[in-house]
Amino acid sequence: MTITAGIDIGTGAVKSILFEIDGGDMKLLAKRADRIRQRDPNKLAEEGYHAVLSEAGVAADDVAYVGTTGEGENVDFRTGHFYSMTTHARGAVFLESDLKAVLDIGALHGRAINIDGRGKVLSYRMTSQCASGSGQFLENIARYLGVSVDEVGELSQQADDPEVVSSICAVLAETDVINMVSRNISTANILKGIHVSMAGRLVKLLKASKATEGRVLLSGGLAQDGGLVAAMEEQMAEQKVKSEVISHPDSIYAGAIGAAIWGEFRHRKLAEIGQLDKAS
Repeated sequence: MTITAGIDIGTGAVKSILFEIDGGDMKLLAKRADRIRQRDPNKLAEEGYHAVLSEAGVAADDVAYVGTTGEGENVDFRTGHFYSMTTHARGAVFLESDLKAVLDIGALHGRAINIDGRGKVLSYRMTSQCASGSGQFLENIARYLGVSVDEVGELSQQADDPEVVSSICAVLAETDVINMVSRNISTANILKGIHVSMAGRLVKLLKASKATEGRVLLSGGLAQDGGLVAAMEEQMAEQKVKSEVISHPDSIYAGAIGAAIWGEFRHRKLAEIGQLDKAS
């Protein structure tokens, strides 16, 4: 039995998990997500790590490997760091079986990752950081409209005449929303319009990555947004993409889970050749 930790530092949040691997059996022992909110992400990573250790009742000395991903290369207690595309792919395969792709929607960009059955990355496409298809953009709009992010999905699904945001640029799209408010467009219709716009671009990403069939797992902070999931389903039908978009309660932890799994793999391989002291 091997216990590893995974820490995923994103633009908006730090995700920390503790993982147990015993042969082919894998188990998530503890998890924690902290919004950064202008705080030091490396400090949050340390706090998150100690929190999951405490929750699982595991001593730090019993953790064989601490794998980081995302912006976690500067975490001083890490054992090793892994590329975020590969960690999200591997973590997604742990969460859901028979996947063809991962659609990761982060604070600043979205990315479509085409994978095989083992979680190997076959191809990928990303949006630009200034695109109006990101979690930060949606959070900014929600704040302007006076609603919480948790309310966005439900409100969006109440829309009867959505007003689609046309601009790709987030700054110009926010100007569009201000104009909509001045025209008395309802909050529900504005949010649904944003979801439709975001979903349209994300489906195009899937097509560009050649992931147009099979199950697609949403990961990232917007994975639990029911309004976005509904808009994705509509856009897939409209763009004739035969994929099935799904989410998982632990989708936000896909990257951290992947880092922990890859950490166990690296630890095992180094042990086989007698070089555990070179793990980092």
